[in-house]
Amino acid sequence: MDRLIGAVDGALRTLFAAPRATRPCPVLPAEETHLGAQERHHAAALMRVNHVGEICAQALYSAQALATRSERLRRHFEQAAREETDHLAWTRDRLDELGARPSLLNPLWYAGAFAIGLVAGRLGDAVSLGFVVETERQVESHLQTHLERLPAGDHASRAIVVQMKQDEAGHAVAAQHEGALELPGPVKLMMRAAAKVMTTTAHYI
Repeated sequence: MDRLIGAVDGALRTLFAAPRATRPCPVLPAEETHLGAQERHHAAALMRVNHVGEICAQALYSAQALATRSERLRRHFEQAAREETDHLAWTRDRLDELGARPSLLNPLWYAGAFAIGLVAGRLGDAVSLGFVVETERQVESHLQTHLERLPAGDHASRAIVVQMKQDEAGHAVAAQHEGALELPGPVKLMMRAAAKVMTTTAHYI
């Protein structure tokens, strides 16, 4: 019951409270960001998608921590979620700086990701960790695409995305070391399809 209450509290904090980062936001102090209106709009759409990804990360890790029976693995998921909170705070602050709003569908994204994480967790720790590995690999690839699509002069957003990409790769490696199971090809394809729906929708809504 205590863990369930904690999961509910985490959802409310993720969706409705201002996230607080434990690390300073990545910056390139020698570079200033100067964007035109069209560039600002484009960068905001990409950062909104990245913010949604962090909403989903909080939901996934919360659900997986709730589902596992391993205290050690629970601590692993909770630590990963705390690290992802930095990303959540950075992307939200960047949206504010760009004069943009987060996705209006964040509660829906959170609920869907939580359900997926709970199912993965119920299938066993190795499967749950395998889901983390594949998710982080796909996120890393997605972030690389954003680095290629962000305006060249948007140094602020690019610095954030670079750090996020490094952190996601680290989470995948950590999950592998914990004993992750390689997911079947069809499952990976379904995950990519679901991610495509989310990223396309969040770009606009």
